[in-house]
Amino acid sequence: MSASRVSVCMATYNGSRYVAAQLASILAQLGPDNEIVVVDDASADATVDEIEAIGDPRIVVHRNQANRGYVRSFERAIGLATGDVVLLSDQDDLWTDGRLEALVAATDAHAVVASNLRLLDSGEPLRSPLTGRPWLLSPSDDGRRVRNELRILAGDAPYFGCAMALRRDALALVLPFPTYLRESHDLWIATAANAAGLLGHVEKVSVLRRVHDANASSSRPRGVSAALRSRLLLIRLWREARRRTAQRRRRA
Repeated sequence: MSASRVSVCMATYNGSRYVAAQLASILAQLGPDNEIVVVDDASADATVDEIEAIGDPRIVVHRNQANRGYVRSFERAIGLATGDVVLLSDQDDLWTDGRLEALVAATDAHAVVASNLRLLDSGEPLRSPLTGRPWLLSPSDDGRRVRNELRILAGDAPYFGCAMALRRDALALVLPFPTYLRESHDLWIATAANAAGLLGHVEKVSVLRRVHDANASSSRPRGVSAALRSRLLLIRLWREARRRTAQRRRRA
């Protein structure tokens, strides 16, 4: 495993059913100097009790005093991370063997990397809502900025935060999240990294995604109005990404 110090950032909310299993899959891959930064978004169940019962000093829990939503909780967790590489994690999935090593190694070449995932129950890949084909990322997507962004804008890009890793030097680009961002923090990260030429793709399946009624991001198709609002948001994020990229280049 790379010598880079790793921070795993997790946002939790009423996740007591699955969070212990997810944390077990993560802890099995972490070294003694790594950390898991959990921001609990004012859960009303036993989520925090389940986490604290694990009794591992690598897990640090921060509690929001009021519910702020998963986007702001992830933003807070990333801001609290101290590692050289930040890996994002949902509360209810499972990591696959070798995830940490593969994603940390990929950040040697790319400041932000995105990998593939499969459904936990079936083992099948996610499928594109537009084409019905398996939704996959490949290293051949590296550097295809226009194509990648068009896929994001079309809703046909499988960028999920739970399958991402960021090098510390990328955090100044993605943080703070835009103030108007209330959903799709993962698409913001992918958009910003793609605009700056920092985005890499890892073919490995690094996450087994658990789909259930309480997922923060629904697998159900959106209505026309919601889909239109989402596209307008993504256009706005693309403009912000280009603005920040230009600032970054002027400072270089």
